[in-house]
Formats: sequence, structure tokens, C-alpha cells
Amino acid sequence: MTGRFHSTADGIPAEPGAYVLLVTLAEGVEVRLPGRAPVVLAAGRYLYCGSARGPGGLRARVGRHMRRDKAVRWHIDRLTLAGRVAGAWVFPGGDECALVAGLSSLPVPLPGFGSSDCHRCASHLLAWPEGVGLDLERWTGGAPPPPVPAVRTPPGCPPR
Repeated sequence: MTGRFHSTADGIPAEPGAYVLLVTLAEGVEVRLPGRAPVVLAAGRYLYCGSARGPGGLRARVGRHMRRDKAVRWHIDRLTLAGRVAGAWVFPGGDECALVAGLSSLPVPLPGFGSSDCHRCASHLLAWPEGVGLDLERWTGGAPPPPVPAVRTPPGCPPR
């Protein structure tokens, strides 16, 4: 399984597959999953592993995540509206759970996020701490992840 990073939906194939969405939060965001107490996700970088099997495939799904004008339908919509989607690695024909397994060394900030219909993964959302490399290189033909600017602490907030 090989993938490529895209900062826009242009050039993403309109075929089924999986993706790793890179979302940055400049400030904490409260997230409520059904039947659970709210959790605040701290400012930082997050990776969301998802799949695209419907009409328009990867291009349509990742493009939707990148849009600001959308109804909240999935857990990830709360983050994409509160933060910034820096882009996505796309894997035509790929499996989202295989991507989560490949990134299993990363922390799970919120169990059940994006995986309410999955019985294999604790979460499809992973935190990507500063200074931690990604093991996506084995899936991207050896190309390192693109540089992502550090998330700055908003004025008036204590440094992380």
C-alpha cells in the first residue's frame, strides 16, 4: 500500500481507499461523543484515519473534510471545523484500520473517536506530538511527511 500527501483535494483520485487526515488545532476543542462525558482535545496536531468507499471516492471524502461549509455528520467534522486541515495522505484501495495499526505508536487522545462502527481499533484519531516522526514513510515510497508548522499557543494561554 503506497500513498501520497495532498494539501488540496485537486489531484486526489476519485476511487475507493483510505486516508490519513492531518488536522491542526490552534486551541483546545471540547468534543462530545454520544453517551460520554465531554473531553477537551488540546491544541496540537492530530491524525484521523478514514475510508472513502462511496461516490467520488477519496477525492470527494477528503475534499469534504477540507471544506469549511458543511454540516456536522461525523466525529471528525467537529475538529475540521475548529482547526485547520493541512492535508491528507491518500491510499487508493487502502484500509483505514491498517493505517491505524501502522501508526499505533502514537497516543490515542479519545477512545472511540471515528471508530464507533469499528471493532478492531480503539480510535481512528491519533495525536501527533511535536518531535515525533511518522512511520508513513514505508507506505509513501520513502518520502518523508511534509513539514507542518508548529501550533502556536494562543495569546493569554500558558505554554504547553
